[in-house]
Amino acid sequence: MTIEVKNSIKPLEYVNCIELLEKRVDDVLLAKEDELLWILEHETVYTAGTSSNKKDIINKRIKIIDSKRGGKYTVHSPGQKIVYFVIDLNKRGKDIRKFISKIENCIINILKEYNINSKSDKKNIGIWINDKKIAAIGVRVKKWIAYHGFSINISNDLTKYKSIIPCGLKNKGVTSLKEIGVKNYKNINEVISKQFLKTFY
Repeated sequence: MTIEVKNSIKPLEYVNCIELLEKRVDDVLLAKEDELLWILEHETVYTAGTSSNKKDIINKRIKIIDSKRGGKYTVHSPGQKIVYFVIDLNKRGKDIRKFISKIENCIINILKEYNINSKSDKKNIGIWINDKKIAAIGVRVKKWIAYHGFSINISNDLTKYKSIIPCGLKNKGVTSLKEIGVKNYKNINEVISKQFLKTFY
């Protein structure tokens, strides 16, 4: 099993990326393309997952794009790493919970490289530092191809989260590598790639 790794440097528009991701899912299903790991950043965009609820929108003027991923409302913006993947669970065991657990452990190991202790939460999906979320996970599965991905807050503008109740959690905050004092994160793409490939090879 081969996983192609792509790194995009400039922030990309959300809808075009999702179209490319969904085409890759179809191509992996047909065995036309390899599995994929794609690390990028998005231009600022608010998205709604499949279990979102309009009561979680605080600023009614923001534009929100519907997404097929799991989860509720979130915001992507420059400085946040988006990690899209297309992984064939037909070849890796048809166990979605186990897959999500592997993703959680992958993110925890990424953060460990910056001497950050983080944890998953059985009630609230994502990765947490105390009561603040640093990484969000949203996955969709089509014919046992798992796709969409996760995001890690690196140096993004956290005030953008004030327009929504992120992930529907009122009493929880958000944080980033920059906010907790990590100064050198230039190698983040390499760290993400290393830990993801270690998890899935």
